[in-house]
Amino acid sequence: MRPCRFSHLVSAILHLMPAHHDMKGRWRVAGLFLGCFWFALMSPHRVPGAEPGQSPKLEELERTIRTLVEGAGDVAVAYCRLSDGEQVFIKGDERFHPASTMKVPVMMEVFRQAEEGTLALDGRIRLKNEFESIADGSRYSLNVADDSETTLYRHLGDERTVRDLVRLMITESSNLATNLLIERVTAARVSELMKSMGAGDVRVLRGVEDNRAFQRGLNNETTARGLATIFRQLAARRVVSAKASEEMLAILRDQKFNEGIPAGLPAGVPVAHKTGWITAISHDAAIVEPGGRSPYVLIVLTRGIKDPAKAHELIARVSRAVYEHTLGQ
Repeated sequence: MRPCRFSHLVSAILHLMPAHHDMKGRWRVAGLFLGCFWFALMSPHRVPGAEPGQSPKLEELERTIRTLVEGAGDVAVAYCRLSDGEQVFIKGDERFHPASTMKVPVMMEVFRQAEEGTLALDGRIRLKNEFESIADGSRYSLNVADDSETTLYRHLGDERTVRDLVRLMITESSNLATNLLIERVTAARVSELMKSMGAGDVRVLRGVEDNRAFQRGLNNETTARGLATIFRQLAARRVVSAKASEEMLAILRDQKFNEGIPAGLPAGVPVAHKTGWITAISHDAAIVEPGGRSPYVLIVLTRGIKDPAKAHELIARVSRAVYEHTLGQ
């Protein structure tokens, strides 16, 4: 193919201009077009997903993360530093099944309703294991063997406080506590809260193990960017109220499953986080609070890694890379 000469390009642009434009106007538009073309041609190449004006160190972090996750199925990462807004997104807007990370939005809605006075954190809920499918209204029960917290099943018919159920839902990822709380606050209100926080792509439609809804494609969804949005607001103590945010952060710091993001950090670094896992899906969403430095949000979502141990190892390696990056800042 012969190279396009500049004069040929100008002639082509003038030829395409509407006839009703005078020659002066046609030359002005042609000049504007060529200026934009030249700017685009000469602009330096950027790594896909990089933010304009990224520092060399931040670009290096992004390259490191991309290398770590290459060939590891679908992996989305969101990193946001609170002090200056420094951030990296890799597949930030790709939709994932949230697994148990959706329990954080449920907790936020519980505290929101408590703040408005329609729900008492010290109020009591009777334990039961029968729930209504959003697909057709049929009844279903949770399988205790699939729940990471089993003590509640031995006390069906008894009562627990809302606060106790929230703690079990987050720290031990209790599915039974989750469904009881969703039934009380409603999934619709949870999703409305997410929209009001600017995280409309975090969608909570139903509780856990609603298989009829699953078969009809009625599933919860999230993105790394959406989770980062709500975690940043929580870290800034702007979810519901400063007091409510502090209590939610304290619950998240007591997380019992620490094979992901915390495993990539030095011992003793506080992490307020929530994990999530189902078949071939492992996630971790965290606020890391390194002493003497700015806290940061890190979200790692994985899909397609069948061995949970390998998924945890990958998440920990990403966590380590981000932490080491913050050491040099």
